[in-house]
Amino acid sequence: MTLKYIARKAGWALLTLWFILSVNFFLFRIMPGDPVALLARSQRLSPEALDRQRQLFGLDQPLPQQYLTYLRETFSGNLGVSILSGTDVVSMVASRMWPTILLVGIGTLIAAAVGVLLGMRAGWRRGSGVDNGSMYGSLLLYSTPEGWLGMMLLILFAGALGWFPAGGYSSSGGEGGAGDVASHLALPVLTLALGYVGQFFIVMRASMIDVKSQDYIRLARAKGLTDPAVRRHHAAPNALLPTITLIVLSFGFVLGGAIVIETVFSWPGLGLLTYQAIQTLDYPVLQAVFLLSSAAVIVANLIADIAYGLLDPRIEQI
Repeated sequence: MTLKYIARKAGWALLTLWFILSVNFFLFRIMPGDPVALLARSQRLSPEALDRQRQLFGLDQPLPQQYLTYLRETFSGNLGVSILSGTDVVSMVASRMWPTILLVGIGTLIAAAVGVLLGMRAGWRRGSGVDNGSMYGSLLLYSTPEGWLGMMLLILFAGALGWFPAGGYSSSGGEGGAGDVASHLALPVLTLALGYVGQFFIVMRASMIDVKSQDYIRLARAKGLTDPAVRRHHAAPNALLPTITLIVLSFGFVLGGAIVIETVFSWPGLGLLTYQAIQTLDYPVLQAVFLLSSAAVIVANLIADIAYGLLDPRIEQI
């Protein structure tokens, strides 16, 4: 891999980040509603107090000036304060980051591992009972709304059976012990893993079917290698290439949170914070969360491009 290839990919990543910064600013300015007016209804502020609030958050400035201020403050690490609570946005986001990494990270790992292994086996034995059962099951789970699936799991395992808590991060409302947090984490992780396993299965299965028909697979068999050896040493490594890109990109979405799942299970992560900020039109919080999640995806995409270039040098020619 050449430095020119890496520099080109990094340049596109920076350009994409600037575009996301701009969209992130203007998107929330064109949303209907006035966050200061919502604040006035909740706190019964006078017109003079409303004007002071608009000045405090810079909402009385022309849009170009607000945009320049936003860029300057963002690059300096100042993402502002929450319109409703007055809390520093960076500290708010930081406090919600670990629960989201715990939930989405573990759920993505489980979904990727199960999806890849099932897709590898199903693609290698196309048309078998394992293939058909896995395909139909994955498509069913992939098409099921996460919110509905989460509520069904809540009704069954938390309501009817009482095996797991109904929601939250811990029973005490604080940090909680590892076992307590794990019991609260089980159902959200299961919901996310079941919802995401289909995409990894479908990509891995299609890639394995394509690799299986290649000449080097027939050559390996002609050499007298056993079927498991051909699959493990020749087919699987090449079939994994497209799946690796998907896995890396999926981890880029970790910091975006899982809004629906976190809301259903009252999981105090970035997804629930986003939902609450949308309800109250809390611009600084929304901008911070969307910027963080977008930047994570851009970085993950850059890592995926570099990793793919290392695994398959032919990609540099594209």
